[in-house]
Amino acid sequence: MAIELTEGYVDALAPNAAAIKNAKGLIQKNKLVQLHQTEDGTLLFGECAGSGKSNYACSVDFIQTDKEPTSRCSCPSRQFPCKHALALMYAYVSGQTFTTATIPEDIADKRAKIEKREEKAAAVESDPTQKKALKKKTVNKNALKKKIQTQLEGLDILEKFTLSLIRNGLSTVDATVVKRIQEHVKQMGNYYLTGAQVELRRLAGLLSPKNNPEANYTYAVEQLTLIHALIRKGRAHLQSKLEDPELALDAESTIEEWLGHAWQLSELEQYQRMTEKAELIQLAFTSYDDPGRMEFVDLGYWLELGSQQIRRTLQYRPYKAAKHIREEDTFTEIACPKPLYVYPGDLNPRVRWESLTTRAVTEQDVQSIHTQAYCSFAEGIKVVKNQLKNPLADPYPALLLQVSQFYQSDDQRLVIQDAEGQTIGLTDISLPIGTSTGLLPYLPQETLQNVTVLLVFEHQMDTGQLIAQPLSIINGNGIMRLLY
Repeated sequence: MAIELTEGYVDALAPNAAAIKNAKGLIQKNKLVQLHQTEDGTLLFGECAGSGKSNYACSVDFIQTDKEPTSRCSCPSRQFPCKHALALMYAYVSGQTFTTATIPEDIADKRAKIEKREEKAAAVESDPTQKKALKKKTVNKNALKKKIQTQLEGLDILEKFTLSLIRNGLSTVDATVVKRIQEHVKQMGNYYLTGAQVELRRLAGLLSPKNNPEANYTYAVEQLTLIHALIRKGRAHLQSKLEDPELALDAESTIEEWLGHAWQLSELEQYQRMTEKAELIQLAFTSYDDPGRMEFVDLGYWLELGSQQIRRTLQYRPYKAAKHIREEDTFTEIACPKPLYVYPGDLNPRVRWESLTTRAVTEQDVQSIHTQAYCSFAEGIKVVKNQLKNPLADPYPALLLQVSQFYQSDDQRLVIQDAEGQTIGLTDISLPIGTSTGLLPYLPQETLQNVTVLLVFEHQMDTGQLIAQPLSIINGNGIMRLLY
């Protein structure tokens, strides 16, 4: 059985562009000194000359067909796959000769352990008693109560500090006050309030003397409003939680995440936030820098076929660890997760999966995107505005709308219009996902009529307007992505 690999597939496995360049450089320099594959074609392995005296032993294992291949290497790199494993795959793609050899003993042992682990998991899955026992997570209630009390103390401190900012007025904010905000960012970490840390960090950025704070006063007020809502809703939730004998999580809203809870997949399963037969088609993908979180964010927008639900995938790559985490990329097939885990959320909840199968996108899939979009702007905007009323909701909701035409208004603004004549102005939103509106004038006019558009919305505080940025245009030819 031959392994089917393409250069594009290997590129997608690479953690970053530098790893691709370095891997191909190893091939050009003839650093791969041994190239082998097993008789069944499920393992590539060999040796690669490195900076040390001994060669690095590297391998790529394709035994688990429903998952990404497992790369292994004796080099000290913390990237997966490392450049040596990538070079092994690029060599295979380029047609270099791989001799048939017996699987190395250490890899055979690792395969056996994985097989035993999967057999045990399958046995648990088939036994309702074991499955229920495994799902039941023991909670140290005394420790959890102490944590909740600590969080309440942190909210009190946060409230006292933000009220002092409001009383003194934003015009009095200088470098010293910004430094105090940054000190409170660190302090909130001691109170398990990571959401408060993020929002205070964003407030500090808006009011920093180097960022022209006078121009940001409107958004600073909005940020203080958000923090106030977090304090008020967070306190009510934590006090209610203390009165619950089970100290149960709120699996219907995002308040747990705002207060610092990181949802585990086992918890999402416990609260039945999962579905077994979902099919997703990615409509847009982008990566951006989020200084508030101090992370890079890989953001994908997906339509769950058979519904109007736009889902989001979010991968966070902390600054300090970003080079060790593979950046996600555009996905061009239908994803069939097994299962699909859905986080508590609003219009576009976050989703995750552990494994998935894929299939090719069909003409029927593309056609279904049109049928699942909102026909009326009024109907869609009503849904968006209902979300934006909640200060703790995602401020950038995404929606599919059927659009009859794009055109430029008298004041040279780009506008979309629906079949009823209602219009929405287009401009790039403040989320740093890249520009797309500026590309529209360069597109053929026939591609901008009677189409479906994925839009992300924002309420501009300084103008009071609801604006939208197009991310993708879906027409008879497929999905035209405007972000890369």
